[in-house]
Amino acid sequence: MSQSHAVADTVAELALTGDLTRPVRLTVPDLLAWPQHEADVSFECTTSGMRHHRFTGPLLHDVLSAAGPLFDPARRKDRLRFLIAVSGADGHHALLSWAEIDPDFGRAPVLLAATIDDTLLDRGGPQLVLPQDRCGARHISGINAIRVDGGYASWA
Repeated sequence: MSQSHAVADTVAELALTGDLTRPVRLTVPDLLAWPQHEADVSFECTTSGMRHHRFTGPLLHDVLSAAGPLFDPARRKDRLRFLIAVSGADGHHALLSWAEIDPDFGRAPVLLAATIDDTLLDRGGPQLVLPQDRCGARHISGINAIRVDGGYASWA
């Protein structure tokens, strides 16, 4: 098999890192093991106008919760200091707060999309989808890293 053919058959991975008890590397096939959610999304893209897509995938909250964020369970609000940094293979980045995706707070249905318009994203990698955003700026394609950071214990 040629080197270029081997690279073309590679399945993209994303690394979950940071303040987690179980950091892990995941592929789109791994994400398909979680309960799947659908989102019909319309967002305004500055370069190509209105875009309409159907995405499926697990909730970001479910995937990150399974990785064991290092919250202090005795302090309910401890999780509010955690930030989530998402990076794409193309250099795009987005930052979310844990409270934004937590069911006890913002409950935003943020997806780690495994498909777009019924097409599997296994080679390009999952996509960050924020159905509630009118603008597509926080939509990240080809996610290669998600870092959970709870290092904001003091604001003084």
